[in-house]
Amino acid sequence: MEEQAKQYHTPEEYLALEETAEFKSEYYRGEIFAMAGGSVDHNQIISNLNARLNLAFRNKNCRVYAADVRLRVEARDMFTYPDLLVVCGQPEFYRDRNDTVTNPLVIIEVLSESTKNYDRGEKFEIYRTLPTLKEYILVDQYKAHLEHFSRTGKGQWLLEEFDHPDAILHLPEIDFQISLREIYDKIEW
Repeated sequence: MEEQAKQYHTPEEYLALEETAEFKSEYYRGEIFAMAGGSVDHNQIISNLNARLNLAFRNKNCRVYAADVRLRVEARDMFTYPDLLVVCGQPEFYRDRNDTVTNPLVIIEVLSESTKNYDRGEKFEIYRTLPTLKEYILVDQYKAHLEHFSRTGKGQWLLEEFDHPDAILHLPEIDFQISLREIYDKIEW
């Protein structure tokens, strides 16, 4: 059986395809990968976090973007759609595109069975090349468990894990806190 040759695209070709696509895709070093749809619980967790973050940012110069705003990671030639990303100050856009930011302070990913290893491994490695990124949060959608990575002044990343519903996640870079109970509101296991 013949194996099909990989097809490579320029960033411009990818962006043009995304404008007319019926579904979202990620781009990594010339290859395009279709994204899977999320579950109801996945969506509820994103909604809970998005609502609380937007409320907290009412009087701050920070914005939260959910799922439809693309992120460009120039150092690794990647375009992706984090579940949530936070930008404080003015958003910086890739080549003046108002749908693709380059300067997140916080990225939040809700884990699924198919993405959890990638989100913890290679994707986090790619995200770490973003000079503006200070906090990375992974939220498990199958049990009350959260991983919070924060960048130290020495360029290291510290991990803090939470698994009790009354535990409080504090994001010092954006002066925000939320309990796991609030993150998992309306989730039934």
